[in-house]
Amino acid sequence: MLSIERKQAILNYVKNKKIASVNELARYFKVHEVTIRRDLTTLEEEKKLKRTHGGVMIEEKIISEPEFQKREEVQFEEKQRIASYAASLIEDGDTIILDSGTTTGHIARAIQNYTKLTVITNDINVATILRNSAIKVIVTGGVLYPETYMLNGMITEETLRNLHVHKAFVTTPAIDLEKGLMHYDEYLVPAKVQMLHSATEVFLVTDHTKFGRISLYKYADFTDITSIITGKELDSALRESFSEKGLRIYTT
Repeated sequence: MLSIERKQAILNYVKNKKIASVNELARYFKVHEVTIRRDLTTLEEEKKLKRTHGGVMIEEKIISEPEFQKREEVQFEEKQRIASYAASLIEDGDTIILDSGTTTGHIARAIQNYTKLTVITNDINVATILRNSAIKVIVTGGVLYPETYMLNGMITEETLRNLHVHKAFVTTPAIDLEKGLMHYDEYLVPAKVQMLHSATEVFLVTDHTKFGRISLYKYADFTDITSIITGKELDSALRESFSEKGLRIYTT
């Protein structure tokens, strides 16, 4: 295989896997690790991929998200598993924040039978799911984003700023190994930051496809969150890379 062909094949391989080690690539393409490292250096210089400790990953740039209904269908079963695990961490008597998102919607469904719980949310869909439960539901208020059922803006931020909860379950459209948690919309960042600051424990709940993505605005470091709950689909090498950052990652 010619060098140019191998480099394109490496790109295709990593796009499919999201992350790969040097040793893995060398075995797959049946060449020496020195050859793979040389190819990876060239591809990184061309800004086609990103080197990590012992391997390489693709940076997927996110500038927006699909409509709510489409997001609701994506990774549906994985999000249910994530929600079930998250619910197991919630105890009666807790006061929690549920961020806006499809995964937190699944968490709301998973905790409907709780009886001594207070849920604060900026998501009309989450509040609707819990409307017939015994849970005390506090809606932050704010400007309604009808396409996502989210409440956001100055009122939302001010409400969250004056609260303190036991646990917050937050979502993100992008999480990068070096840059941290990222978002595509600067107007949605302040409310997320307030959620991080309002909780004793912060759990990032996100399906595995959000890993390796980057977006325009960084809003949190990994030190701002307690742990990550994601699906078992997360590549083991990628999980190891994030764990090396000192993060607790639970896969389910």
